[in-house]
Amino acid sequence: MEIIRSNFKSNLHKVYQAIEEADFFAIDGEFSGISDGPSVTALTNGFDTPEERYQKLKKHSMDFLLFQFGLCTFKYDHTDSKYITKSFNFYVFPKPFNRSSPDVKFVCQSSSIDFLASQGFDFNKVFCNGIPYLIQEEERQLREQYDEKRSQTNGAGTLAYVSPNASKHPVTIPEDQKKFIDQVVEKIEDLLQSEENKNLDLEPCTGFQRKLIYQTLSRKYPKGIHVETLETEKKERYIVISKVDEEERKRREQQRLAKEQEELNDAVGFSRVIHAIANSGKLVIGHNMLLDVMHTVHQFYCPLPADIINNTSLAELEKRLKETPFSPPKVESAEGFPSYDTASEQLHEAGYDAYITGLCFISMANYLGSFLSPPKIHVSARSKLIEPFFNKLFLMRVMDIPYLNLEGPDCNIQISWIDDTSAFVSLSQPEQVQIAVNTSRYAESYRIQTYAEYVGKKQEEKHIKRKWTEDSWKEVERKRLNTQGLSYTLQNHCYGNHSLTATSTAVKRNLSPFQGEGGSEDSVLGEISDPEQEQSDSCAESLSEGRKKAKKCKRMKKELSPAGSVSGSPANLFEVPDTW
Repeated sequence: MEIIRSNFKSNLHKVYQAIEEADFFAIDGEFSGISDGPSVTALTNGFDTPEERYQKLKKHSMDFLLFQFGLCTFKYDHTDSKYITKSFNFYVFPKPFNRSSPDVKFVCQSSSIDFLASQGFDFNKVFCNGIPYLIQEEERQLREQYDEKRSQTNGAGTLAYVSPNASKHPVTIPEDQKKFIDQVVEKIEDLLQSEENKNLDLEPCTGFQRKLIYQTLSRKYPKGIHVETLETEKKERYIVISKVDEEERKRREQQRLAKEQEELNDAVGFSRVIHAIANSGKLVIGHNMLLDVMHTVHQFYCPLPADIINNTSLAELEKRLKETPFSPPKVESAEGFPSYDTASEQLHEAGYDAYITGLCFISMANYLGSFLSPPKIHVSARSKLIEPFFNKLFLMRVMDIPYLNLEGPDCNIQISWIDDTSAFVSLSQPEQVQIAVNTSRYAESYRIQTYAEYVGKKQEEKHIKRKWTEDSWKEVERKRLNTQGLSYTLQNHCYGNHSLTATSTAVKRNLSPFQGEGGSEDSVLGEISDPEQEQSDSCAESLSEGRKKAKKCKRMKKELSPAGSVSGSPANLFEVPDTW
């Protein structure tokens, strides 16, 4: 069901009924943007702690607008063994209720708007017919304004005479406004004397002028007239004065009060749906719903809370819990026991530290009670509110595991950091490993591999490094043997009768068995064609590793060389190092 401003009131009872009869709800929101600074990837870094993620979203996402709220209620039908669903699409927009109501500012992100537009989202329904809303504090202030307005009669005047912006004391009429007020009084006198006219419409005027009119008429005409402010189609405000008897005046006053109450409810608008969901106490589910929940609380309920405890050292904790929103408890030492003075700060005396710890617990427990409806001033040590914290031991300086659980399984994640960006993560349940790996496939800022994959890659890297070393030896031996082949004709041996192409490559002179023509310091190395390459490689592959390979190559050289052909070459022509 699509619900906009024009049909919100007529369908509100259907929403309430669906919430009342449902077993659980599912919610979803559409936003004008996600992040006003970093990219989405940077904003949702996989290494964020819950606190860091919350702070990032609070800082960079709350200036956007949640302008479509989806609610689907689920009720189980035991007769037919099926769920009955009711779906609602609410278009919401913070339309100002009056001139004193909040004028909400929000931002848009082009990529989000473009995506919604590509999906056929109707922005006209948002901006032209979106349902307004107020957070709790705004609603409270607005109701106080109306209560104050009704109570300020300025003496004998009727309630209808009080301007919405009236102060508790009359305002002195400035000299430049006296003529204007005198003209208004003169018009009212003419109205009262006339037998034909029953109403008088004054010209649109400023808020200050209307204030002067209201306070003047409340003193001068305590009975016999009714005063009301209306708006033209162009949003211009003007005053209507009517001649009425006392019975008619009371009737109109009741109508006006009922209208004001209706306007207040209209201003609260969609927030009434959120209140109904919260008051139901039923399960609310969502998909990746952190943003949905934060925007829902921020826009329709109350401002998102800040971190109220930043330092957990006992002295700083005790000081913080004396400040808003906490309140220090009243305590008294039993008869016969000395009392501690917190001003003296006898820290690191065991009894005093125990005393301060108890005070901190009372303050925090009572703070939890402030969220109940109605709020509780005192929260017992056995209250259901603090049961989730029973048998949990806080672990200092362990950021990844918040506490040790004495009556159940501990947190199933242990982290051992390798460096600033890599860590070993241990899960207690093996079936969770594949879930983590599958989830990481959609991540951009991090990657996950199993320990077996990590070990396998390390071994592969080691093997590749070893293979590179062996291949480099083969290449050196091949080039050395080819170089010898330039000086001697090698018939019917390893290479066969293939032509060689010589190239010049700069290398160290002690790697070359001889110098090129003209005494050039560049050694001449032979490169063979592909068939020779294959045969050379096959010969090289037959050689053993290390020194054994070097000795075999030397024997091969002696067999290939004519007598005395290389007798002038040094004995240690190419020494093989122990390690490459």
